[in-house]
Amino acid sequence: MPTLRHAQLRYLSLLLGLWLVAFVLTRTALLLSHWQEAGTGASGLLTVYGVGLLYDLAYLAFAAVPLGVYLLLCPERIWTSRWHRAWLQLLLAISLYAMLFTAVAEWLFWDEFGVRFNFIAVDYLVYSDEVVNNILESYPIYPLLALLALLALVVAAALQRPLRQALDAPLLPWRGRLAAIASLTGMALGVALTVGQDFPRSSGGNAYQRELASNGPFQFFAAFRNNELDYQQFYATLPEAEVAAQLRREISEPNARFIGSDPLDIRRVIDNPGQPKALNVVLVTIESLSAKYMGSFGDTRGLTPNLDELRRQSLFFNNFYATGTRTDRGLEAITLSVPPTPGRSIVKRIGRESGFASLGQQLAAQGYDSAFLYGGRGYFDNMSAFFSGNGYRVVDQSSVDEADIHFKNAWGMADEDLYRLAIKEADNDHAASKPFFLQLMTTSNHRPYTYPEGRIDIPSGDGREGAVKYTDHAIGGFLRAARGKPWFDNTLFVFVADHTAGSAGSQDLPVASYHIPLFIYGPKLVKPHEVSMIASQIDIAPTLLGLLNLDYVSTFYGRNLLRHDAKPGRALIGNYQHLGLFDGKDLAILSPRGVVRRHDDALQLSRESQVSSDDSLVARDIAYYQGASHAYGHALLSWLPKPPASTRLSQR
Repeated sequence: MPTLRHAQLRYLSLLLGLWLVAFVLTRTALLLSHWQEAGTGASGLLTVYGVGLLYDLAYLAFAAVPLGVYLLLCPERIWTSRWHRAWLQLLLAISLYAMLFTAVAEWLFWDEFGVRFNFIAVDYLVYSDEVVNNILESYPIYPLLALLALLALVVAAALQRPLRQALDAPLLPWRGRLAAIASLTGMALGVALTVGQDFPRSSGGNAYQRELASNGPFQFFAAFRNNELDYQQFYATLPEAEVAAQLRREISEPNARFIGSDPLDIRRVIDNPGQPKALNVVLVTIESLSAKYMGSFGDTRGLTPNLDELRRQSLFFNNFYATGTRTDRGLEAITLSVPPTPGRSIVKRIGRESGFASLGQQLAAQGYDSAFLYGGRGYFDNMSAFFSGNGYRVVDQSSVDEADIHFKNAWGMADEDLYRLAIKEADNDHAASKPFFLQLMTTSNHRPYTYPEGRIDIPSGDGREGAVKYTDHAIGGFLRAARGKPWFDNTLFVFVADHTAGSAGSQDLPVASYHIPLFIYGPKLVKPHEVSMIASQIDIAPTLLGLLNLDYVSTFYGRNLLRHDAKPGRALIGNYQHLGLFDGKDLAILSPRGVVRRHDDALQLSRESQVSSDDSLVARDIAYYQGASHAYGHALLSWLPKPPASTRLSQR
């Protein structure tokens, strides 16, 4: 039988033991940084370290296979050579460096997102140019890497004695080597069959404890496989007839006619009363603008004077929520009016991200110039492919002359430059007597929080506070410039955040962390007042088309919030695993493995309880997400260039 007396297994166990120590120390450091939020009593510590050990060993079971196979198949002649011993010593030092690097990377990722590595980290590898430049501009990365290298060498030197003892031990005979390989492979297969990415994350309780109990590298590699989740396989469902009936109650409007034969097909003719209005629309999606930063919501730092004034002049929605935690989720909801189905957003489902009945496509069919303007490079988050495939003309940083970009950082041009670009595009369309729909995506309110010097009284790169104030400053300048244009009086300006600045918390879906502002501004078009109805980003598209009095065939899951017959509010919020519906007081959450929960008084005490799918709030939650997942999978969200004759629209 293979034992740790033999050289190959002693060396392998030394490396794996060091990785295990690194994982425990990383978990401890993250725990200490959020000790109070994690609620770590005796049971909490047992969860964090007990389940954590399971995850650590699961990852090491996978990691041990390739290295173990190499060590066990290495011939004795090569094993005993001087160059091979030197290589194994170097491999130990490299492994130590990788451990330290991983620990620091986990700390920085946790600081940004409040979770272990997930599919966001995978995306960061895909879009490495923006991410690397962002890291270089945000942290003293080169001194940090040098320090990690020095620490790795120091620890490697301290481990020379146990390393020599391992290398000098007798080699395992060939029969024992084959048995060891079989054991390693069997353990890896056992882990693959029993330990999944969603365990124990789907079971409720304190989200910090569950994230701390995870293993970052394990979650990172699992995310390669699980960035899309099949709703029927992983989540609670209801019979199709019940889902269809519930959905129609949720989204039906007076005079709306459902036209699909599939019970879960929500395509319907929307009849907005009145003559259509050929108004221009400028929709600005603002990076990471939490409602809590606004002075009118109680912030005392004076960061948003322009937005606070704009609130008084606009149709303002004060109980409005982002659907997700990332830019692509916000763009998906605003553009397609769909709930945040599990896994990655439709924007990034490469090869299946186009052909939808988007807001831009609807307006383009009415003769608008629908354009997506992005301050960065459109390949990031697959934006160019998504928008160009769904009725938009894409204008990004690469479309702009360098002379017109006065400041840029890792993520793209400063907001001022983007707004100047929007003014130029609007001028061109107005000169051509063409109505325009410009959908903008800003970048300045994002780490590294850099912007042109001298604009505000907070130095560039000083943190989120300065970035928010610069964002507000740029919006004020944009509106002042627009007011001098001949197209201003005929233009609706919409300002909304893509998501908040942070959504981490002790709960899976901390509702308050999804709260964002929505402004609809047009001094001669919209009467200023506030709307208190609970709503989310999926409601923007139908509300705008309602303001324009346009009839259309809708695939939208949102509602026109301005109809007098509007139903009680609700907000669809989620992350890549947990799917929620908030009714203004209580929150229903659907999680993998069919787990269903309810949070009563979600904004305050948030009392969690396990419930069944018979619960009325849960049934509404299931209807939206089961219906949307079905519609996406069965191409029921597609754009129909020529609707069937029975659904032809006649504006009046």
